[in-house]
Amino acid sequence: MELSAAWHTLSTALVPPAALGLAAPRPEAAGPLQDAELRAALDVLQCYDLHSIVEEWFTEVLQTDLQANIAPEFWNSIGQYENTAEEPQCAALLLDAFSLLKCRLEPYLNSLELLEQWTKAGLLLGTGAQTLQEKVYTMFKAILFFSTTKSFQEMIQQFYSRTFRIYMRQWKKGEDGTNECESSMSETEQESDPEEGGGEGQLCAGCSSKREQCWCPEAMEQFQRLNDILRRLNLLERVSAEAVTTILHRMIEERMEQRCRGEYEHSFLSEFQEWIEKVIGWLSRVFLQDGPLAQSSPEASSTLKRWRCHVQRFFYRIYASMRIEELFSIIRDFPESKPAVEDLKFCLERTNQRQQLLSSLKSALEMRLLHPGVNTSDIITLYISAIKALRELDPSMVILEVACEPIRKYLRTREDTVRQIVAGLTGDAEGSGDLANELSKADPVTLENGQESDDDISEPGDWVPDPVDADPGKSSSKRRSSDIISLLVSIYGSKDLFINEYRTLLADRLLHQFNYSAEREIRNVELLKLRFGEAQMHYCEVMLKDMADSRRINANIRDEEEKLPEEERPPFSLVAIILSSEFWPPLKEEKLELPEQVKEAMEAYSKKYEKLKAMRTLNWKYHLGLVSLDVELADRTLSLSVSPVHAAIILHFQTKSTWTLTELSEVLKVPVTSLKRKMTLWLQQGVLREEPEGTFTVIEEEQKDQVEKVVLIDSDEEGDSAMASQADQKEEELQLFWTYIQAMLTNLESLSLERIHSMLKMFVMTGPVVTEIDIQELQGFLQKKVRDQQLIYSGGVYRLPKNCN
Repeated sequence: MELSAAWHTLSTALVPPAALGLAAPRPEAAGPLQDAELRAALDVLQCYDLHSIVEEWFTEVLQTDLQANIAPEFWNSIGQYENTAEEPQCAALLLDAFSLLKCRLEPYLNSLELLEQWTKAGLLLGTGAQTLQEKVYTMFKAILFFSTTKSFQEMIQQFYSRTFRIYMRQWKKGEDGTNECESSMSETEQESDPEEGGGEGQLCAGCSSKREQCWCPEAMEQFQRLNDILRRLNLLERVSAEAVTTILHRMIEERMEQRCRGEYEHSFLSEFQEWIEKVIGWLSRVFLQDGPLAQSSPEASSTLKRWRCHVQRFFYRIYASMRIEELFSIIRDFPESKPAVEDLKFCLERTNQRQQLLSSLKSALEMRLLHPGVNTSDIITLYISAIKALRELDPSMVILEVACEPIRKYLRTREDTVRQIVAGLTGDAEGSGDLANELSKADPVTLENGQESDDDISEPGDWVPDPVDADPGKSSSKRRSSDIISLLVSIYGSKDLFINEYRTLLADRLLHQFNYSAEREIRNVELLKLRFGEAQMHYCEVMLKDMADSRRINANIRDEEEKLPEEERPPFSLVAIILSSEFWPPLKEEKLELPEQVKEAMEAYSKKYEKLKAMRTLNWKYHLGLVSLDVELADRTLSLSVSPVHAAIILHFQTKSTWTLTELSEVLKVPVTSLKRKMTLWLQQGVLREEPEGTFTVIEEEQKDQVEKVVLIDSDEEGDSAMASQADQKEEELQLFWTYIQAMLTNLESLSLERIHSMLKMFVMTGPVVTEIDIQELQGFLQKKVRDQQLIYSGGVYRLPKNCN
């Protein structure tokens, strides 16, 4: 009887009578007296060694009650939400359901505290590694919220979303001192930008109800009560975490889209950091107890700290992702977009998104830049911007090296890449200021072969390791010290292409300036010598010296002519540019027979030159130069500067007013097709007319009543380059290689492609201005010779045919 009475006392005190199937209501608590009775009953159980089953029995009864009664009752009350349309009613229903749940579980929670006290006092044995409290709270989550309905998730989401909006509005009102209901913004604007004020609308900015029906205070009170209930049941994170996460993510994304998308000239990190602090204030209302007497537990503070880290990490990741998507535009707008680059750098240091950046940027470059529709100059301009922007983003230059490799590969396939880069260096290309300024730097990076190693750093403490995605085969110090020009030159891996191209460009510019003015070119050559070295620029120095010598020689000859009597002076002034042929790029070759009086003047000039320069003579290039002449007709005089071939054409019309194309072609030794193209200048000037076709006659008097004929002039006619074309030069260089290849195959009979290339590299590709050919280009050249039956290819080797001399 004693044991039965003790068990009855203990069981009815620890759990509700209904859970034991008892109809009698639970007696009212008697304070200390009840505690004494319970301890006496526990002592009786200890005598029979039954105290060890009390905790297990308690969890069994709680589990049964939860599964059979409490959980179904709770979810039935939640199910009423589906029939409720008004948001205030839904919020009240949600609070009522959780209040009922707390009411049903409160007796168990009180008993749980009592059992925990007994365990600490040594009256009970405990439940092993996991405390009874942990087991009970785990049981709440497992039975009540193992799976939640969609309507419940929507109710929680709506409840916390509304209270978030109200809180953010109240924060702003507290800061500005505005009225309770102040705005009529749309819901999206309210959610994503709670700081923005609205007009005198009829809706409350927080609860979206009419101002006279505003329920913001009730909503915040319900919000606090619900959080207190969930905190008491240890269900706060289980119920609210998903909804809070979704709300915060959506708000951050929407705010970012509205504030930051497409805006690169301002930093947004500090602004968002302030906004995140407001969000943390709302989170503290969720996870910390509110009120003057509230004391936050260490667990709650740890939870809030964890949420703060989560929100900041999510912001950094989303912001970095957005800037990574826009990186092509950010690079294009650099340096105006430098704040966006600095923001991205800050975020990348806190997220692991380098690979995402690399793949996204490479994809954007290939899609938007590297295709035939984009000019080479535009590609180079964007590459220069990428160098500047990505160096700011990643001082190790690894991102630049990896992401921009497709640009470098693509530029190698463009025929005019070298010319565009050289034109940019010398300030000839449109929008070439960056390259020209880079060339003028006081302390340039030299492009000599020997670069410093990583061991050459002056201060060992300054050494910084490369990122893990860096190419281990490349020197870190070389990568970090590379500037724009060195990176552009390294596209081809050789300086010689650029130097040869610069020689061609310099020759073109010098030969088109007939006043011998070369100050700008001298400056450029001196700057390039700092980059490429003295030896590489020797030929260019000789070219500039030729211009200075030509000016001096012409001045001497002119002084000598002025001393002659009037009748012995030449009929017209002749000024020559005298070139040292070995040091200049190949000149364009065209046949042209000049009139006798012009040839006589040139021979007289040559004799005067031979007097000044003993043992030297001149080899005239008749087709190159500039002729200034006055064309005197019956009613007008035209003053023009034309090419020698144009001048020779019109001079022949002094002796005869009508010529056919065939007659002129025979006299001038110029092909008919080329000559006809040259004639268009005089047709356009109204000096000649073509009637009938192929016959040209001088127009002495201008006929104003005739219908003006449109004459199309070849766009290449004016400003033609004096240099041989790249294709002509390449053909000449390949012929040089062919001579050596024939000699090698004659002596060694058969050679592989690699052996031929290595021997050419050893014996031919030498000197201050070298001619290079890569192995793919050589293979194409040799295959062409095989198709022309000048070589035989079999067994992986090339040999000459037997009938070849």
